[in-house]
Amino acid sequence: MKFGGHLISAVIAGKATILMSVVFFFALSAAEITAQKRFSRTFPAGQNVRLQLMNRTGTVTVEGWNRPEVSITASLESPAANIDPQTVGGTIVINLVKDNAGRNEVGNVNFTIRVPFTAMVDIETKIGNLNVTNVRGGLVRAYISSEGDITLTNIGASAVSAENVIGDIFFDGEIVDGGSYRFSSTRGNINIRIPVTASFRFVATAPSTRNISLGAFVNPNTNYLGDGRRVVGRMGDGSATLSVTNQRGSISFLRR
Repeated sequence: MKFGGHLISAVIAGKATILMSVVFFFALSAAEITAQKRFSRTFPAGQNVRLQLMNRTGTVTVEGWNRPEVSITASLESPAANIDPQTVGGTIVINLVKDNAGRNEVGNVNFTIRVPFTAMVDIETKIGNLNVTNVRGGLVRAYISSEGDITLTNIGASAVSAENVIGDIFFDGEIVDGGSYRFSSTRGNINIRIPVTASFRFVATAPSTRNISLGAFVNPNTNYLGDGRRVVGRMGDGSATLSVTNQRGSISFLRR
């Protein structure tokens, strides 16, 4: 019985050892996988740097800051995408479509990018939200070819373009004299928050819903066309141009 007892104890001990080994193995694997899901890189940048990013899926957040550099961090979901930023003539180019050509399965990539306040920002994705804040360079462009929200806050650029298919668009910023501003969606809500003292000519079109609210921006230079499907008008001397189109959603102008 003693021998049997020792044998049983040895077997139990052996099982415990095997179980501990298995747990230890998985712990290492999880750590390795986590390490593979982070991307970080910093580029020196002048005041007129341009960021051009084309994502496949995931959220992209771009923030202006008071540093002469561009900081790029990303969280990659499995299977991890390839990321290979390039600098071309003062433009930092990140093209995940090109970097992952031929790969059918690529996980979401969520970016947080910090750029100088005066940088030009041109970002694009297929599915996911795009956010830009505290940027006053010459250009802000945000394009979603399928579904996602676009949020542009504290923007001082002279050329702004935001377009998606399904999702909301929110713009909060200045209207620069001589600037050009274009917002377009198929289905969602478009909210434009700008100073009531801004000078611009505008065309707002909502053909399906006729849901166009001008709020404090209604004035004698406002005209409603096509039974309310389109509204045109002018604020101040009309030096800038603003176009807002929403096929099956609402358009609202808000006082900043």
